[in-house]
Amino acid sequence: SKDQSNNYTFVACEESAKNLFNISLNLFQNVTKLSLKKIKITLEDHDKEILGCFINLTELYLNENNITVLNNNSFYNLKNLITLDISNNCISTVHKAAFSGLKQLSVLNLSYNMIAQLDSDTFTSLESLRVLNLQYNFLKHFHIKSPFKLTKIALAGNPWICSCDLLDLQLRLTASNVTLENESNTTCTFPNREKISIKMAAIQPADCITENTPLENPVTSTPAVNLRNLPLVGKSWTFLAGVLGFVLGTTLLILTAVKCPAWYHYLISYRHRRLEENDSEMFEQEFSADMSPSPSTSGTSSEEPIVIFEKVHACRDEEDGFIEDKYIDIYVNEER
Repeated sequence: SKDQSNNYTFVACEESAKNLFNISLNLFQNVTKLSLKKIKITLEDHDKEILGCFINLTELYLNENNITVLNNNSFYNLKNLITLDISNNCISTVHKAAFSGLKQLSVLNLSYNMIAQLDSDTFTSLESLRVLNLQYNFLKHFHIKSPFKLTKIALAGNPWICSCDLLDLQLRLTASNVTLENESNTTCTFPNREKISIKMAAIQPADCITENTPLENPVTSTPAVNLRNLPLVGKSWTFLAGVLGFVLGTTLLILTAVKCPAWYHYLISYRHRRLEENDSEMFEQEFSADMSPSPSTSGTSSEEPIVIFEKVHACRDEEDGFIEDKYIDIYVNEER
């Protein structure tokens, strides 16, 4: 179908066309609006080559087709495109540079697909983007890197998780003037809890490590980042104070040991020395006198071995600390 003018500004090839090869490229060089619905487009290389011929397109509708992947530069030649609708497909993968070159794009519809993850740079090249529709996908979190100038965003129908991964998006939504479409159905879920509005979820910035930049004013994120870092600073001071106390205590203990060596002299006040050869008989006599039996036991044989103990209080620096008992050597020789 076409409009009433002869310029063929709007063309719809829906359902009747089997694929893009059935479209006469020469006929539609001046087309600015093109609708290609239910014609089994996959947006592989051959489809991209044909679509690239419509260089004057400002609106492109590819909804309800068989697109599963948006590869890099999928719309590389459509530099005038303002509206792009790729809803109701089976898209599960969106490459980082899928929308590269679409600097005029203002409306992007990716709803009713199977997208579970989006790179934070996916929409960086879309400088003019104002309306973004991501409803009814499989998104659990969404990080926005660039400061968008969005006026409307649709996020309902995704299984959002109320965690730190969602804090970046939450802060952007609350700190900007963007309109959250279908807000009542845009909810996230805490573990073992009921669903709650994505903007009302109590996610504590102090517990999360992420960069928070609002949609329109990146400067407003500075206080949130600083507040989040304050607890970490307090903990570091506590740790530093503990280390300093340990070092001071150890130093004080060492100085006390050096300045007060009395305990050291007390420990070494008792030492052994080597028995002198001429001392054997003297200690033997003294020990015999002290250990002499009562009169009733005076007849004890003199051949019994005599044990000598010595308590030495003096400390000789030249001694090596070993005890050489000459009595033991003499006794062994007699036995032999």
